Amino acid sequence: MNTAWAIRTANSIMARTPRLYEDRTYQGKWSYDYGVVLKGFELLWKQTGDRTYLQFIQDHLDHFVQEDGSIQGYRQDEYNIDHINNGKLLFTLYKDTKQEKYRKAAGLLREQLRTHPRTSEGAFWHKEIYPYQIWLDGLYMGAPFYLEHVLTFEDGQGIEDVTKQFILCEQHTKDARTGLLFHAWDEKRVQPWCDPKTGLSPNFWGRSMGWFVMALVDVLELLPAEHADYNELVRILNDTLSALKKYQDKESGVWYQVLNEAGRKGNYLEASASSMIAYAMAKGLRLGVLDASWQPVLEQAFQGILAEFVLETKEGWINLNKNCQVAGLGGADQRDGTFAYYISEPIITNDLKGVGAFLQACGEVQLAGKQEQGRMLDVRL
Repeated sequence: MNTAWAIRTANSIMARTPRLYEDRTYQGKWSYDYGVVLKGFELLWKQTGDRTYLQFIQDHLDHFVQEDGSIQGYRQDEYNIDHINNGKLLFTLYKDTKQEKYRKAAGLLREQLRTHPRTSEGAFWHKEIYPYQIWLDGLYMGAPFYLEHVLTFEDGQGIEDVTKQFILCEQHTKDARTGLLFHAWDEKRVQPWCDPKTGLSPNFWGRSMGWFVMALVDVLELLPAEHADYNELVRILNDTLSALKKYQDKESGVWYQVLNEAGRKGNYLEASASSMIAYAMAKGLRLGVLDASWQPVLEQAFQGILAEFVLETKEGWINLNKNCQVAGLGGADQRDGTFAYYISEPIITNDLKGVGAFLQACGEVQLAGKQEQGRMLDVRL
């Protein structure tokens, strides 16, 4: 059933936006948004064997990746962790086609991480223009690619540098009272948006926590179980999802834009965060790093996503409504991280980050459901 949702969503994306980079929002930029969608296509290809989905990935990467491995529109010296995200698809394309340009492009992105600026403890800055700052978003953008490159091309040397990113992020952003993670932390405690004593931004933004838990399960899928930090990352995942479960809306089963402000005027149920959290639960169940008690929580969340956000158009396309278009901190707009700021950003339909997360969630919910059916069969036998 959920594969059907994934197929319908993927087909809607291909019909509506056959070239994601031509959308006026992106204007041909090397934008991390494509990678969120294309990871959903990768999962669907693996589940169905339909090479239409793999071809969609290759067509998009080939628009940017040149024969010499250079990437159109990418500049290493910007030191933007977001620009790593699309590189996750290069491993699949290299494995399938054996074309050297994909390996070289992956190597180019890996080179950025060798010199990317870091905090004093070794956590990557979110961007060079955001100095000494850890953002939850950055874990999804950089860590899974980093680990896969280390395992694929570097004989597994330096895995602990990947796991350290999560350990430091949780250490500095976790709220002792709620268990939730603040959107960002400034080591220097000088940003206008941060608490001058703690360095923390003032709110718990749904999608930032969605990025974080997606990153955790994607890394745990690749990380050798015998690695010294494996159990610690499993602990972080369980603790973070347990905190999120406390703020799951009881009526709808999904999550709010500002997670802990359910009753506050202007707050709203948000699609991208809800899809990301559902994805993390489903994948955690499949990987065996979450126990079976999470299955009903996941089912409520996924049914809530379908009921609250998904609509079918007259063309038969799937629309995902109520996506926060973008949110950040600081920058030219001096975004201050207040509740008023987070609810002021545009709410749109079919934002790629939301649609991509929903597509990935559909695939993982299907796999988690099959695993649960297998467990029930084992019990009966």
